[in-house]
Amino acid sequence: MTRFLSIITVLLMSLSLSSCMSYSFTGADTGDAETFQVNFFQNNADLVEPGIDRAFTISLQDLIQNQTSLSLTNTNGDLIFEGEITQFYVSPMSATAENTAAQSRLTIAVNVRYYNTLEPEKDFEKRFSFYYDYPAQQQLIGANLETALDEIYTRITQDIFNAALTDW
Repeated sequence: MTRFLSIITVLLMSLSLSSCMSYSFTGADTGDAETFQVNFFQNNADLVEPGIDRAFTISLQDLIQNQTSLSLTNTNGDLIFEGEITQFYVSPMSATAENTAAQSRLTIAVNVRYYNTLEPEKDFEKRFSFYYDYPAQQQLIGANLETALDEIYTRITQDIFNAALTDW
């Protein structure tokens, strides 16, 4: 009887360990993919802010690396992300009694093409955007710009990740 219980225990532990191997805390489903590539996201916005294209590309690479076990590659990735930054603009959001802007909004939009070479039915092309509101009297330069870009990139890259690799 003890031998039988030992065998059952070992089988149950083996099953539970093997099922944990495919579980992801992020909800990501990478299927059989082992690699991904993020091609450079060119800045095609009317208002060009230097460096945002490179920073956005790196942000998307970092997010996917941190939330999956996929390996980053420059060519022939199982999952491919590419696109362009299509909008980068600042607009007034609310006015003061003196008819001046009290708050401004930076908006960034990105067009993304996603290719899953192993499961082409999951391919898509979508537009993602997000914004950052800040006091109108504040200039959007230096640390203020970095804060705005970090918040926008965090949201957009997470939305891209969710659209490509989760069923959320």
